[in-house]
Amino acid sequence: MKLNFEYGTGTMTAELPDTTDVFIPGETVKDPDCLEQSYDNLYKATLESVRNPIGMPPLTELANPDSTVVFVVPDIVKGGNQETSHRRMTIRVCLDELYSKGVKKENIMILISNGLHSRATIPEMRTILGDIFEEFYVDDRITSHDSEDYDHLVYLGLAPNSDPVYINKYVYDADIAIMVGHTQGNPYGGYSGGYKHSATGITHWRSIATHHVPKVMHKDEFVPVSTNNTMRSKFDTQSMFMEEKMGKKFFCVDAVLDTKARQIAIFSGWAKEMQPKSWEVADKRTYVHWAEKKYDVVVFGMPTGFHYGDGMGTNPIQFMQALSAQVIRHKRVLSDNCVFIVSSICDGWFHDEVWPYAQEIYEIFQNDSNNILPDVNRYGEYFATNAEYIRKYRFANAFHPFHAFSMMSCGHLAEKHTSAIYMVGAKKPGIARGMGLKTRATFEEALEDAKQKYVGDNPNILALPLTFKTASVHLCMKDPSQNSHSRDNARGGCCG
Repeated sequence: MKLNFEYGTGTMTAELPDTTDVFIPGETVKDPDCLEQSYDNLYKATLESVRNPIGMPPLTELANPDSTVVFVVPDIVKGGNQETSHRRMTIRVCLDELYSKGVKKENIMILISNGLHSRATIPEMRTILGDIFEEFYVDDRITSHDSEDYDHLVYLGLAPNSDPVYINKYVYDADIAIMVGHTQGNPYGGYSGGYKHSATGITHWRSIATHHVPKVMHKDEFVPVSTNNTMRSKFDTQSMFMEEKMGKKFFCVDAVLDTKARQIAIFSGWAKEMQPKSWEVADKRTYVHWAEKKYDVVVFGMPTGFHYGDGMGTNPIQFMQALSAQVIRHKRVLSDNCVFIVSSICDGWFHDEVWPYAQEIYEIFQNDSNNILPDVNRYGEYFATNAEYIRKYRFANAFHPFHAFSMMSCGHLAEKHTSAIYMVGAKKPGIARGMGLKTRATFEEALEDAKQKYVGDNPNILALPLTFKTASVHLCMKDPSQNSHSRDNARGGCCG
């Protein structure tokens, strides 16, 4: 069969055996039904959730005319930007509830919770917020989190697990902190939203460095993905410590989203009690019990640009994370000798404006006895405190330099859990080889080599077209007894 896979700004065609299985999220297995998507219906559904929060009082009981409020809103990386997106609907509903109690517009702040991602540009803010942008930007009531602005950070001390915890000062000072989140499948801790939002989006690299690092991400429990591991525990512990020190709970409004970022269900309230309930619904869309066999070969493509930005499919620090994310999500359906075959134009473009540190890290990896990506982790503080890279993060919309160490910690998992990874179509194949990948000109050449060396003449092949153009799922075996990961069937697991 002929299939097209993402490649550069277009596609590359592969001729694969007719026995190849194809999975496309939302198509191969239909998503659960989403809510009726009219503005009025989504407003009503969001209002119903906000007025009936889990584990805490509604906004109309928390607010008074003198209340100060901050909305904590995810950046452009996830969540959808349509007129009826969860972000826009939730902010509008909550504003109406707050205004009904006399809260003043000048006491409301909208904070983009980018964490160590690049701080949001004006066009991105406008895309995320729609008409709400015009209402608040003119009065200087929208900003983007700056994890290096120590005038607007509060150090809270050590959490019960001894993690250092910082928090954005706007959030700390506000009487009400409304966190707008998305319960979408995420290789880091199972789902976005909930306490992951606060533990990554409004804090400091030293807090993030307690969980986005090899000692956490390379534990056996981390792969395959689940909500029951050390990383998720750290999200919860740090965020509940934030609540303790603030003297208030986050008012969370999380939506379970489908492949097209449409609301399946909406949950509000205290994350400690709310997020497990949202996961129960999200599991039905995210953990897809579909596979009837384990796969020896997985085929997909990487475009030049996807969720972290333009150049992710060519920047070697970034594309390693993208490869590993597929291992984390789909490990339950992969054979022990699994091989990946992936198209990428890999033309040497690092996009220095967005990731100004990436070329330096790449060169370090090639030298000084750095044999595997975890060896480079010792340079984390050196990069995280580099004044020029920090300046570019703060004022030039670059990613924070420590973000690269999350990418590399994740990136090692592709090597750890596959027999080989072939990158096909690379314009500068030496870059891919420098990250430990094999290179071939075509999918067909790569598959023939993999047959000879790793998977035999009749491998089970899984094709994943549109891998980075759709909201991903976590593939599981159709027979739950074959999902033998040690964390499955545990509290917070998915595959019982």
